[in-house]
Amino acid sequence: MTSHSSSLANLGWQAFFQQQLSLDEWDGAIPARVVEQSKSEITVATESGVFNIPLLATMPEMVVGDWLLLDNQQRIIRQLERKTCFSRKAAGSKLKRQLISANVDTAFIVSSMNDDFNLNRIERFLSLVNESGAEPVVLLSKSDQSETPQSFVEKVQALDPFLVVESINCLDETSVSKLSPWLKQGTTIAVLGSSGVGKTTLINTLLGEQRLGTGDIREDDDKGRHTTTRRSLISLGERGIILDNPGMREIQIADCKEGIATTFADIEAYAEQCKFSDCKHQTEPGCAVQQAIVSGELGQRRLDNYLKLLREEEFNSATLAERRASDKALGKYYKQTLSEAHKLKGR
Repeated sequence: MTSHSSSLANLGWQAFFQQQLSLDEWDGAIPARVVEQSKSEITVATESGVFNIPLLATMPEMVVGDWLLLDNQQRIIRQLERKTCFSRKAAGSKLKRQLISANVDTAFIVSSMNDDFNLNRIERFLSLVNESGAEPVVLLSKSDQSETPQSFVEKVQALDPFLVVESINCLDETSVSKLSPWLKQGTTIAVLGSSGVGKTTLINTLLGEQRLGTGDIREDDDKGRHTTTRRSLISLGERGIILDNPGMREIQIADCKEGIATTFADIEAYAEQCKFSDCKHQTEPGCAVQQAIVSGELGQRRLDNYLKLLREEEFNSATLAERRASDKALGKYYKQTLSEAHKLKGR
């Protein structure tokens, strides 16, 4: 975000947020959007400018894209309800949910048409986006380097006939102009995908300048080096706001059952016709999903990935639920111990 003032509409303000304000807040509160975040502070943008707010332990959990209400001393009054929210299980072995972004309208899922093309990964991103409530659009990049770009489009389109799939060259303004239906005032776009697929190049082309640094592709595996290290909102003026995300190679999903169901709606429809309601779609008699595999209506790869994501979601969600219960019990213990200490002190 630039430091000069910007209209609320250009910051992504919509009726959804405006309707949450009381009459008093309408008169005195200042809407502010979180445009960048670090461990110690957040950067927010208002109609009058951009400034930093130190993070305190008493503040609500915030993420880039959130809307806040501030008083005239730049203090947080409250956080507004989110329209959409992206989250995942934190990378590695951490038992924690990691917020990625909030209040995104459309998510561009970028995948390059080279050796790094992976339908399983695209389905994983689709599950994440569908769970968030944002609209997914799959962008197949590096069309200028592919001899058969249409074949890649057809492979992704086969996942869902209603899924929007575009083949683009992120370096070419004419090619990128295909995205104009989603770039409108008041909208927020997230750009998701692995490192090296062209996310930063795409954003630079939309900006019309090389504002963000881009990395090279390693020749040995066609995979890119990380170029974006922190999430930030970038204004496109009257074409909305775009969120630049660090490349995410590890996307552990949790609390994502509805997102998976939406992404694999075809399998879910077959599953409803299975003889047993608890069918695992393996060797059970009367399995409509396996019948679809045999008839060629459904591919084995897609079913395998569906079952894999369900197992991962179930495991991660249960683990996080145990962690939340443990944290709640620990907090209750600390509170009780503190209360007893105060009582003993007065004797």
